[in-house]
Amino acid sequence: MNKEKIKVGPSLPTSLPKGERGCGGLRVALVHDFLTQPGGAERVLEVLSEMFPDAPIYTLLYDKEKMRGKFKDKIIHPSFLQKFPKFLRRRVKYLLPFLPTAPETFDLRDFDLVISSSGAWSKGIITRLNVIHISYMHSPMRFVWDVNEEYLRQQEKSRFINFFGRILSNYLRVWDKVAADRPDYLIANSKYTQERIKKYYGKDSTVIYPPVELQIQSAELRKNYNSELIIHNFEFFLVVSRLSPYKNIDKVVEAFNKLELPLVVIGEGQQEKYLKRIAKKNVKILGWLPDEKIKEYYAGARAFIFSGVDDFGIAPVEAMAYGVPVLAMRKGGARETVIEGKTGEFFDAAIPEVIVDGVRRLMENEKNYDKEFIKARSREFSKKKFIDEFRKFIEEINI
Repeated sequence: MNKEKIKVGPSLPTSLPKGERGCGGLRVALVHDFLTQPGGAERVLEVLSEMFPDAPIYTLLYDKEKMRGKFKDKIIHPSFLQKFPKFLRRRVKYLLPFLPTAPETFDLRDFDLVISSSGAWSKGIITRLNVIHISYMHSPMRFVWDVNEEYLRQQEKSRFINFFGRILSNYLRVWDKVAADRPDYLIANSKYTQERIKKYYGKDSTVIYPPVELQIQSAELRKNYNSELIIHNFEFFLVVSRLSPYKNIDKVVEAFNKLELPLVVIGEGQQEKYLKRIAKKNVKILGWLPDEKIKEYYAGARAFIFSGVDDFGIAPVEAMAYGVPVLAMRKGGARETVIEGKTGEFFDAAIPEVIVDGVRRLMENEKNYDKEFIKARSREFSKKKFIDEFRKFIEEINI
């Protein structure tokens, strides 16, 4: 390949022209960990796929049913894991010994530029010497680094299982460190992720915040709000999240059980049945909802509760786009998006009593929040800004 800058064509606000092969005619491929459940990482992939509309997507596993039509018009190449029985494909922890091998089997020889969207595995692809690999890092492999002990405690209690779990974790740490050396360039989704990349991999990275779809027609959404779903005249608190243990949604439910204030929880995951079981009548666990319906809940919420430690956290910024204040854990990427006292408040531990205190402080300060200021803050993380910064990053790479 000639030593020249990659060119991405005109600086368009949303996507490259249909039919363009990628950057200045280069052949581009996208690689993503899993397409098995929509989430923040998948929203980033959607925008990357808009930017490079002809780029095929390589992924370890693809669940068409769970993705509910997302990426349906894209060429998707799943790994050999797709041939495993369905009950295994939906229990990824049983596939752990095979996961490091899966991205290494992708045949990417026909491409000039490969962009991996990685929370764990896809950065481990192997490319030819003259292929540029940019990895957009959602996180270093969390469950083998900073939350390794917590993860092991959540697994089987058998000493035998735990012993081999530690051996597997050690192997995965070694693989993960080696895999992080394979991309030519690393992009972090937040300063928090950037710090973790430096700590665990000893590598530098550039921060480009994820794209957030900003919807500001909240008045119209309120007008069209489904009257059957109105709770206490728009006085409900809202959670939109994957219902996984590390998100701490159960602690939020317990807190609102004590407060007896209305709470709506939207999302799906392994804790959904458990949350429905422990929730009192003031807490509604709605499960999965389409994006258009979630927008209605954003528009109607009194405040948004964010109880997990995410490397960025797209949902709180989406809530702020409607002028909704956020109560968040004082950890992770939320410290870079929420401004205490202006766009929301923080709490310091995922403990029901601490969350209760945070909710009370938020309500006490409620009259001081400026909805227009909150909306303006959300625009600092817009989709357009992501596209512009990603394009600029690519333009500055010399091949």
